[in-house]
Amino acid sequence: MMLKQVLLQFLLLLLSLFVSSFATTITVVAAATATTSTLNSETNLSPQFREAPEFYNSPSCPSITDGNTNVVDIEENEKNSTIICSEKAVHVAMTLDAAYLRGSMAAILSVLQHSSCPQNIIFHFVVSASAVASPTASHPRAIISSSFPYLKFQIYPFDDSAAAGLISTSIRSALDCPLNYARSYLPALLPTCVRKVVYLDSDLVLVDDIAHLAATPLPGAAVLAAPEYCDANFTAYFTPTFWSNPSLSVTFANRKACYFNTGVMVIDLARWRDGGYTTEIEEWMELQKRMRIYELGSLPPFLLVFAGNIAPVDHRWNQHGLGGDNFRGLCRDLHPGPVSLLHWSGKGKPWVRLDSNRPCPLDALWAPYDLLKTPYSFES
Repeated sequence: MMLKQVLLQFLLLLLSLFVSSFATTITVVAAATATTSTLNSETNLSPQFREAPEFYNSPSCPSITDGNTNVVDIEENEKNSTIICSEKAVHVAMTLDAAYLRGSMAAILSVLQHSSCPQNIIFHFVVSASAVASPTASHPRAIISSSFPYLKFQIYPFDDSAAAGLISTSIRSALDCPLNYARSYLPALLPTCVRKVVYLDSDLVLVDDIAHLAATPLPGAAVLAAPEYCDANFTAYFTPTFWSNPSLSVTFANRKACYFNTGVMVIDLARWRDGGYTTEIEEWMELQKRMRIYELGSLPPFLLVFAGNIAPVDHRWNQHGLGGDNFRGLCRDLHPGPVSLLHWSGKGKPWVRLDSNRPCPLDALWAPYDLLKTPYSFES
């Protein structure tokens, strides 16, 4: 594992030394990618993705098939019922949205590539109910299966109306997508036999084994775990209306409330269900509709319910903010310390920067996981 970190730091050093050379190279790649984007736009076709290589378990990996050694040969229904509830599996939840699908494919590849037991990972994809009803060629299941034929996954339709009526406009329109709120409904969407899940956003890549993140302990009554940032200006996430109202600001009394990013979380779904936390989140969203108490999409309700009561995770597991702020999306550097997960939260997304021929240096760390088909083939 130390070797991975050394290699990553070495790559970052090379980027800083040869950024001008990188910019020239990326110009060519971006031009090809932009051509593909233009073709897809003009012909109204769904993006086409390459097939990813198959990844295999190391000999020390436990079996998640209860004696069925060859999962590929098991009938689909039997295979799903055999493994979907396995406590030895690593369960990963993500949303699949058309605007972020390219990022999702890269994230999936990065998870598999750096896992020591990739065949033990089960993905749970939450998709808008309207997307599930789309034609076969663009159906999320067909797209995922085409690039990852051996992936173990389930698709869960999400009724947008469950959240749409509760959403208030925020500082960036992308944050107002109903699917962005689906993470609040994971305990109801996923099977009750799935107790613990790692939730991941679509604008990130892992460079470490996700099993280490999934093994994060949730002591006591902790419902979720995430990296905390107690030096952030926590008050900025809520309006003066909130802080000036004693009946509202008392919410954080006796809590060391710290900011955490909801794009990377380890969640105990059983405790969430028992505590009825989805209802609590919805109640805060209903209040937001009546009186403006926050500005930033789906994050503040999570802070209101969980901040100060979560299990800590090392910051290496969410090097976030690489997409810059929510207004301009300017380039940013990594936070000090080791890196296990790079997260392009903020307005700037690496695939958009590449397509527009205006990449940031760290976007080079995302590019190797991009599975989008282009008219040309390049090899480094």
